[in-house]
Amino acid sequence: MDQRPPLTQAGAERLRAELEKLKKQDRPQVIAAIAEARAHGDLKENAEYHAAREQQGFIEARIKELESGISNARIIDTGKLNAGDKVVFGASVTLADVDSGDEVSYTIVGDLESDIRNNHISISSPVARALIGKQVGDEVTVRAPGGEKTYEIVAVAYH
Repeated sequence: MDQRPPLTQAGAERLRAELEKLKKQDRPQVIAAIAEARAHGDLKENAEYHAAREQQGFIEARIKELESGISNARIIDTGKLNAGDKVVFGASVTLADVDSGDEVSYTIVGDLESDIRNNHISISSPVARALIGKQVGDEVTVRAPGGEKTYEIVAVAYH
């Protein structure tokens, strides 16, 4: 079995675009900011210089993380997956809270591309682990920091 971490095709494209922006746009800008701050003189008390160096560290760390993550990932085209009503990696799942009836949708993606603001949850998250292998109509109980929540799977789609 392939032990490489999974990544959706769409997520890989977004991450490659982010990597490109970091290398071609952000990195040169921070290098220019460092050079400008150095021109102001004394580096010990130069807040602009220290801020730019810190920003450079963040950019370089993110570049390394993205390069490593993309090169080691197993990229999966979720458009070709069709597990029917069964939840697998890459599925967009609509859940209904059994207690309140509130609905929420999540897409199960790789760790590197997870983004809760866009409802992309990591395959290794408690919610995704509870959903994998289940199908429409099943109830799942998720242990969250706020306690246990029970959801019913309303719909499963692959894009």
